[in-house]
Amino acid sequence: MSILVKNLSKHYHNQKAVDAISFEVKPGRILGFLGPNGAGKSTTMRMLTGYLEPTSGHAEIAGRNILTEAIEAKKYTGYLPENTPLYTDMYIKEFLNFVGQAYGMKNLTHRIDEVIKMVGLTPEQHKKIGMLSKGYRQRVGLAQAIIHNPDVLILDEPTSGLDPNQLVEIRALIKALGKNKTVIISTHIMQEVEAICNDIIIINKGKIVANDSLEGIKKSNNNNSLEAIFRKLTA
Repeated sequence: MSILVKNLSKHYHNQKAVDAISFEVKPGRILGFLGPNGAGKSTTMRMLTGYLEPTSGHAEIAGRNILTEAIEAKKYTGYLPENTPLYTDMYIKEFLNFVGQAYGMKNLTHRIDEVIKMVGLTPEQHKKIGMLSKGYRQRVGLAQAIIHNPDVLILDEPTSGLDPNQLVEIRALIKALGKNKTVIISTHIMQEVEAICNDIIIINKGKIVANDSLEGIKKSNNNNSLEAIFRKLTA
């Protein structure tokens, strides 16, 4: 179940936030989606997940068109936005049950326990979301993204707010999930990309300026560090 994007654009009046980009992400691959602030990363993710309508172009999630088969496409997609919207008055399990029911899932109790364990929420599982630290709220966001076991995961800054120990755990989880799913991660953290991503896209001013495997990008740029390559391509 892959992601296919062809000539996808989003314009705001005369500003081209995303300018006719094309790429594909295949199952079992984790794509690092990199770019400076305002480059079009989050706009692209919002279009892929149906939160924002493209100005033009075409995209498919698991073979479903994001515009003409939007509900079907969303069934196959798990999305963690950059600022995860959570119901802070709900308890963690209550919230995950609510999300699971929205996807039409049955017999949710076992799946909720499974996901809570996967994302490391076990010590906090009986708390209200509003009582959690930023790092644990981020874990709740990740839990809601994977509750329905989607084939495609779109994660916008997934390790935001995590402490160093949490970073290691969540990166390991994303890497494990990526073995059987198609994953896009938007991040500013180069070490994160090198640790978990197979492929890299660098976007700058709405256009893709690099699209290759991690090894391929380094090889075509004199084996410089990813940080140096990023700085050169987005200068």
